[in-house]
Amino acid sequence: MKFIKIILVVISLYSSLIAQTTYWWNEEIFYEIFVRSFSDGNGDGIGDFKGLMQKLDYLNDGDETTTSDLGITAIWLMPIMQSPSYHGYDVMDYKKVEQDYGTNQDFRNFLDSAHTRGIKVIIDLVLNHTSSNHPWFINSKSGPSAAYRDWYRWSNSNPGIKGPWGQTVWHSANGYYYYGLFTSGMPDLNYAAQEVKDEVANIVRYWLDTVGVDGFRLDAIKYIYEEGNQLEDVPSTFEYLRQFRSLNKSVNPDALLVGEVWSTTSSILPYVDGTGIDFCFEFDIANNIISSINSGFPAALSGHIKNVVTARYPFLQYGTFLTNHDQVRTYSQLLNNINKSKLAASLLLTLPGVPFIYYGEEIGMVSGSDDPSKRTPMQWTSGTNAGFTTGTPWKTVSPTYINYNVELMSADSSSLLNWYKKLIRIRQNYPALTKGNFYYLNSSNQSIYVFARNESASDEIIIPIHNFSGSTVSDPNFYRSGYTGLPVGSYKLTDLLTNHDAGVLTIAGNGDINCTPNISIPPHGSIILKTDKPTNIQENNVISSFHLSQNYPNPFNPSTVISWQSPVGSWQTLKIYDVMGNEIITLVDEYKPAGSYSVEFNPASGNQQLASGIYFYRLLANDQIETKKMLLLK
Repeated sequence: MKFIKIILVVISLYSSLIAQTTYWWNEEIFYEIFVRSFSDGNGDGIGDFKGLMQKLDYLNDGDETTTSDLGITAIWLMPIMQSPSYHGYDVMDYKKVEQDYGTNQDFRNFLDSAHTRGIKVIIDLVLNHTSSNHPWFINSKSGPSAAYRDWYRWSNSNPGIKGPWGQTVWHSANGYYYYGLFTSGMPDLNYAAQEVKDEVANIVRYWLDTVGVDGFRLDAIKYIYEEGNQLEDVPSTFEYLRQFRSLNKSVNPDALLVGEVWSTTSSILPYVDGTGIDFCFEFDIANNIISSINSGFPAALSGHIKNVVTARYPFLQYGTFLTNHDQVRTYSQLLNNINKSKLAASLLLTLPGVPFIYYGEEIGMVSGSDDPSKRTPMQWTSGTNAGFTTGTPWKTVSPTYINYNVELMSADSSSLLNWYKKLIRIRQNYPALTKGNFYYLNSSNQSIYVFARNESASDEIIIPIHNFSGSTVSDPNFYRSGYTGLPVGSYKLTDLLTNHDAGVLTIAGNGDINCTPNISIPPHGSIILKTDKPTNIQENNVISSFHLSQNYPNPFNPSTVISWQSPVGSWQTLKIYDVMGNEIITLVDEYKPAGSYSVEFNPASGNQQLASGIYFYRLLANDQIETKKMLLLK
């Protein structure tokens, strides 16, 4: 029995180390929409669900054979619940949509139309606080004996505590003080009260089950609980998010939970340990994309991506973006430079993670530093009010709409909009970009950022190469020494953006890569190389097939036998690696004719002493490779 338990523990360890589970959202490209500013369907100057539904064909017409639509496959709607403010982050009624946007039935009509096109829809859910106009709070502030008093945090005197950015967080009302992290108009809910958690559960069931949305973007979740003077990231918050996850998955196992934890990668990690929400937005990636493009050097971005890939995130479970509704728009930060904006798009849609595009980013919309200017109406045409409304828009349209609009840029093959369309389709057509591993590569040019993506189920490799400089780079070299995990062999290279032949890539048997593609990258440009096995390799130079058997016994103690079948003669290399990919020992490295072979591996009999754990053995035969795992128990 003890032996079986040890095996189960080792297998569990192995699974946790190499598990590469992905979910439906890993295959999607999300589009963030502020309904108030997207499209006005009734001419009152405010965007609404009817206007949004009319623009669905722009986002995705549901026909995979067409290329005129943008091609996104999922939508995140900023707050759509009844609110007294333009932005909607102070909710008055969690089960009623904002009346400016239409009725609950209008929303359901939109949702059905989106689902018909294959578009998933998640909505903002503001759990941390409500509006001060919410009936709960109006009752709560009426006095200490009010029915909803404990739904919010009250104090007889002012605790005098300041917020994370020095703001006032305790506000007076009727002789008492209530806690509101963001403003006096947004009092925080008190999750120590079971009634609050029960009501949130009812709200979740309503939107997931009754209405049928595909999940939630959770606003400001690091502030849900406070413990003493600690106002964020407290243990009670993590415990509640575990309960919240169980609730959501019990209603809909596929429901997505995306968290806003506006913080560094190290602070985000505890929220996505597999027991809480599904993933959070990676703000550090977004910041590094913009700053590295403006600096002309990718080193900061490259270094951070390495950190993210090796961090304790579940495989590919983090959201990537350029900017969102709280930030100065991408085009403004990149100083209205179209080529830099194309580079930013190329990075977003080739890096690992789940990409989100803020509405209007694809047409180069600009903004000021205040929040309303970051959420101006969508620019559809160069006509009156940019085609957003026939009435007076709730917010003045940016004057850039004359040249930066969907109608005009759709007709320009070199536009930013058509660049986005091309990149989106490339990402969706190649699983390596949505579900593939990430492998860093090096370049002798400090302005070049190059990496590889490869999905474990395929030998196909995608190699994006990005030029951060303002000059053309010809024949960009990339290299890496030692075992990477990429499949060994020789490959024909083709640029997916231009369909140009870019030469040959060879990954040697020891994993070494040194390649100089025959192609040029324009200033702030990108190429995306796809590999194909050459068709002109002579059959007698490769093994057409081979079979590497599972070692026996497995687990082995102290030795094991590794066997394989080789129908064609070739140079063959058999090596042992630890779970981190470090080479342990070479067992075979010689030419072998066709036949059956086996070798005994007994580390205890030689100088090589191994600890109990997971190991891999890998057979290389010219351009073919096969790997299996083994267990060692002592």
